[in-house]
Amino acid sequence: MKRWTQDLSLSAVVAGFVAVLVGYTSSVAIVFQAAQALGATQAQMGSWLWAIGLGTGLTSLALSLWTRQPVLTAYSTPGAALIASSSGLSMAEGVGAFLICGLLISVAGWTRWFEKVMDRIPVPIASALLAGVLARFALDAVLATRSAPALVIAMALTFLAARRWWPRYAVVLVLLVGTAVAALQGRLHLEAMPAWGEVWAQPVFTAPSFSMAALVGVALPLFLVTMASQNLPGVAAQRAAGYQTPVSASVGSTGAMSVLLAPFGGYAFNLAAITAAICMGREAHEDPARRYTASVSAGLFYIAVGLAGGAVVGLLNAFPRELVAAIAGLALLSTIAGGLSAALKDEAHRDPAILTFLVTLSGITMLGVGSAFWGVVAGAVSLLVQHFRK
Repeated sequence: MKRWTQDLSLSAVVAGFVAVLVGYTSSVAIVFQAAQALGATQAQMGSWLWAIGLGTGLTSLALSLWTRQPVLTAYSTPGAALIASSSGLSMAEGVGAFLICGLLISVAGWTRWFEKVMDRIPVPIASALLAGVLARFALDAVLATRSAPALVIAMALTFLAARRWWPRYAVVLVLLVGTAVAALQGRLHLEAMPAWGEVWAQPVFTAPSFSMAALVGVALPLFLVTMASQNLPGVAAQRAAGYQTPVSASVGSTGAMSVLLAPFGGYAFNLAAITAAICMGREAHEDPARRYTASVSAGLFYIAVGLAGGAVVGLLNAFPRELVAAIAGLALLSTIAGGLSAALKDEAHRDPAILTFLVTLSGITMLGVGSAFWGVVAGAVSLLVQHFRK
């Protein structure tokens, strides 16, 4: 712990906060829809926030301090969308499905089969996958100028100036300027802050119930979506950034946490990709060996969100959508550039890499599986054809 405090910096703390800001504001509405689809009460919705905040925070904190690498975890946003689309299931059946999904993730991690699959993916393909996943956020930042031109342009100019003269504090300054401009424009929605009695989230236990409908309709699809659309790009992000995190232990730990917190609404914890990239970039820290403090900071912020769910979610919702899009896109620029550079520098892998990038960037969903998986499939097929009988 003493070493962590010595390695900590302001830029790492801000990177951790931005990661949580981006993660929650882009997904918390879908989580509420998922809870409502299972018939959750208001207390159970609060319990879901408690569980996903605590689960994400504790796994990020423990794995980052253990490995001294920026390991950030998340809860499955595509999984929440899948749960939200289910119908006719009770909360108890949903909890049963979460338990089965968590067990499957644990098995995939601790038996090392998922790591063996990842070891067969070439670095250029992994880098192209990462760039494709993140580029959508950069495009969203550009498109945000249509509805908030002054806000986004002020943030972009601040980013350029800070990268030139104060690179270590670029994201810090962008966040401060964006908040100030949003406040001057009257776009900070502080009325969303809850009353004191609504601040603290309380865990609510729901006994699981198991049914074939929940197994086929939620548990198995949730497992497949989490592994293909979340853990796959999560490992790719780590390797593209130059970190060799122990995959099996990390995935196995997220599965165990899913099992532990499933009765309280915690579902399908996994390795993060987009928010993790914010903690792995140069903006978090110039020294790659000290960037783990950013994911540790994010873990602490996630725990705060879990314990004081109402207050923190209200604070996150106070920021305008364009501010969140702009700061995410700007914070990820260097990571996107690094991913594209690593993907395209080797001519032997250039065609498979650019196919992986474009398919991933497209956002296409087929058979309920997101574009990250299909990007890897496109790259793998291209590699197979290109090197057949060589």
